Amino acid sequence: MTSIDADRFRETFETYSDIGRTDNDGLHRLTLSDADVRVRDQFVNDLESLGLDVRIDEIGNIFGRRAGTDPDAAPVLIGSHLDSQPYGGRFDGQLGVLSALETLRAFDEHDVEHRRPIELVNWTNEEGSRFKPALMGSGTFVGEFSVEETLARTDADGTTVEEALESAGYRGDAECGPREPIHSYLELHVEQGPVLEEHGQSVAVVDGIYGMSWLEATIEGTADHAGPSPMHSRRDALVAATDVVQGIRRLSNRYDDVVTTVGELTVEPGSINVIPSEVTFTADVRSYDDTIVAELVERVESELEAACAREGTEYELEEIWRIKHTEFAESVRTAAREAAEEAGVSHRSMVGGAGHDANYLTEVTDAGMLFVPSVDGRTHNEDEFTEWEDVVAGANTFAETTRRLSQ
Repeated sequence: MTSIDADRFRETFETYSDIGRTDNDGLHRLTLSDADVRVRDQFVNDLESLGLDVRIDEIGNIFGRRAGTDPDAAPVLIGSHLDSQPYGGRFDGQLGVLSALETLRAFDEHDVEHRRPIELVNWTNEEGSRFKPALMGSGTFVGEFSVEETLARTDADGTTVEEALESAGYRGDAECGPREPIHSYLELHVEQGPVLEEHGQSVAVVDGIYGMSWLEATIEGTADHAGPSPMHSRRDALVAATDVVQGIRRLSNRYDDVVTTVGELTVEPGSINVIPSEVTFTADVRSYDDTIVAELVERVESELEAACAREGTEYELEEIWRIKHTEFAESVRTAAREAAEEAGVSHRSMVGGAGHDANYLTEVTDAGMLFVPSVDGRTHNEDEFTEWEDVVAGANTFAETTRRLSQ
């Protein structure tokens, strides 16, 4: 077994964390922002320092390839993403890329030979915080979204992905998509939940990931003065929306292993003495059962119909993204379990609730994931944290799993 250099890994992690670090020790590094461009430059420099064959595709995904002893063998793909949530944590995504980078550094240091080529990847816009939808880089890579569709996506200011790539200098020449059959894909990520910490374990071998749907609803009412307008005559969009938000929360009580969230809400015209005329909000519904996800979407619309009928308002509902539940390959899970045992790392199997690049990679190869603990289950905020001993345990398991897959 080849172990990583824990001190070198931590130094690298802190170097990358300084790029976009917030005052509260979090990370603010939105896709193709100045901070993301700087971290991409650092990443490309680190890949080139290892003598890897670097390529950048037409939507900005970055790859670094380490040759295997068999040039005709299908490669192993490893990595994650370097973009972050707005004022998010330093571990989400970044830890997966840097574990993969440290794996190849350890292979280089110890002259580890492997039959299959290994490619390290940083996916573009995994978080979906600047451009929607999430998992854009991996989704376009596997053909879930067309390149043209992805390049035309816009942020809140109307800037397209294509314009942002050109401005950043990361609109590459390589075609976005597999150049050859891929043997397997492996991603390490923080759990983003409390299970590993509650059980005192350092690593999870992930069996699969919840399916999910993202919805956007708009409720139209009538703006009017808050004083003279009688209560019985009002068409208050916010009152209707409030009823729907509570109904969406209660949906999670009707099923096992279901989570529902309203994460964004805007109110117009936004004045203290004006009845709200328009409310737009999002809903995120998830389950490991795709049939239940479909039912949840129908129930959200039923909540909208009922609330708008009560308030005399109207609504529109759009599903902006759906992804099926994912079951990871047994071959990758077996390699990961054996690696954890050889490394002497306490581990368990579990299902994950968050979307990851590995979801889409299952469409083109055998994919798998490892989780490391999130302290208090906190994530997508500046308090996100993983104990360093767990980081090292996860990285060692990741490196050994990669070695096994590449042989």
